[in-house]
Amino acid sequence: VPDKLLDPTSVTSMFRITDFIGCVEAGMIADARAQVQRARQETAEFRYKFGYEIPVEFLSRRIADKSQVYTQHAYMRPYGVAMMLIGIDDEHGPQLYKTDPAGYYVGYKACTAGAKDQEAQNFLEKKLKHEKKLNFDDTVQTAISTLQSVLAADFKASEIEVGVVSVAEPNFRRLTNEEIDYHLTAISERD
Repeated sequence: VPDKLLDPTSVTSMFRITDFIGCVEAGMIADARAQVQRARQETAEFRYKFGYEIPVEFLSRRIADKSQVYTQHAYMRPYGVAMMLIGIDDEHGPQLYKTDPAGYYVGYKACTAGAKDQEAQNFLEKKLKHEKKLNFDDTVQTAISTLQSVLAADFKASEIEVGVVSVAEPNFRRLTNEEIDYHLTAISERD
């Protein structure tokens, strides 16, 4: 956070949609908050109507459909954000979906969004080319090292946010500074 008067906990692009689904947004923060509110509304309606948690793929499709409608009318401005949703599906396991303002959504094994998107995508493709499955620690460390490599910066634990879900612990949560520091230390020792 560049301004020392700002509360760092209030400046975020990472949001909890439900207890089991989280998202990170890249783009205009006001549009991100509006889209998160819409996603929360969709999940609440789904839970009320069907009695169980919304699957990540279904939520991604609903968000993408709503985003696509905004591109059809001149009086509606499309949201200027890309949304990445993570969660654990009961039938399919870990899920990662990305939606864009045009209404396109797709599932990924690893994905990026933002300013240096293509560089990060290339880094991840090289890193994950030979490894089929990563454990929890390797997954978190790969994400952090991708950011470090693409942005050419070494981070402190207080400078980044990491949101996780796992099969063992399906609730979406943010890693604490101590947990992030552990992973940063492991990355520096590995390299």
